[in-house]
Amino acid sequence: MNCDRPAAWISILNYAGLGGEEMFDWFSANSNDAVSLLKRDHDTVKDLFHRFEGAEQTAEKRKIARQAIEELRIHSAIEEEIFYPAVREHLSKNDPKVQVMNEADEEHHVAKLLIAELDRMQESGDHWEAKFKVLAESVRHHIKEEEDQMLPKATDLQIDFEELGRRMEARKQELKSHALPPTAEDRMVGTTGNGHTRAPRKKPAARKPAARRSPTHRTAR
Repeated sequence: MNCDRPAAWISILNYAGLGGEEMFDWFSANSNDAVSLLKRDHDTVKDLFHRFEGAEQTAEKRKIARQAIEELRIHSAIEEEIFYPAVREHLSKNDPKVQVMNEADEEHHVAKLLIAELDRMQESGDHWEAKFKVLAESVRHHIKEEEDQMLPKATDLQIDFEELGRRMEARKQELKSHALPPTAEDRMVGTTGNGHTRAPRKKPAARKPAARRSPTHRTAR
């Protein structure tokens, strides 16, 4: 795909009054460019949220939630490591798109905090399901803003989205085949990033004070 082609098509669709889901139908069919890859990730996560809400058995909900969390961890990693920096490289300091990127960073931070807290909680706990639903609502909001604002604006930039997509896909497969590294949010709440709570550090045992030696009294000769 020519790097200018996505921008041209989105401009036409915007002019025609289309946005959101309709805007991205052209990208997500058979293309592997960066925008299409992100859109397919979004669709996968939204489908998992929908399945979670329709599930009746606790075991099924846990399985779906774990899958959604893994997808979100990988998706946020490839965005933050590859896609966001590529977009920022093409923005001037005063470009309005910078604020859009900053808001996306903060939304990622909120989602990752919720994920870290879910990892720390027992899946049978009273608030676990409620917290996952809050995560779903937060991510849906983020997806809508990203697809309505950030991605259309990003495609106006002179970026090779095909090459960017290849890099993102390679990193995605790498993350899937290895244990996901902990995020800063995991460290904040004390989890490893793989659903395990970090063991608290043991305090070193207090050293006992050395016993005082009794003064030696010399016997007078």
